Amino acid sequence: MARAYSADLRRRVVDAAMGGLSARQAAERFDVGTATAIVWVRRFREGGELVARRQGKPRGLRLDPHADYLLGLLEQTPDLTLAELAATLERERGVRVSLATVWTFLDRHAMTFKKRPRMQPSSNGRTSRPPDRDGSRSSPVSIGAS
Repeated sequence: MARAYSADLRRRVVDAAMGGLSARQAAERFDVGTATAIVWVRRFREGGELVARRQGKPRGLRLDPHADYLLGLLEQTPDLTLAELAATLERERGVRVSLATVWTFLDRHAMTFKKRPRMQPSSNGRTSRPPDRDGSRSSPVSIGAS
């Protein structure tokens, strides 16, 4: 990931824009992206912010404080679904999260559960629906007794 622009460059771009140039002209003058300069000037006007914001992915999840509770639930009932975990969290802890958040939490803790292992097809068992018998309701033709 690229590093943030220096505070000195940010200050010069914002100063130029506040001194009469447009953000686009200041961007061209200091050889930075137009959108970047516009954002810097907007942030400065709204709140005086000049420092670079933190880059990258957020450090933790909303569920990290509830890790012991969730992992304990899974020890008691290992086949809980994502929806059941989310519903239990909302009911018991008042934390409302999406299924994706629950999945990400479980993935980070290497918790996976496959409900059924992959199996080879049976060589002697039925693998498809049996054919309809004569006279059944699903058969379009019924043959009566003669």
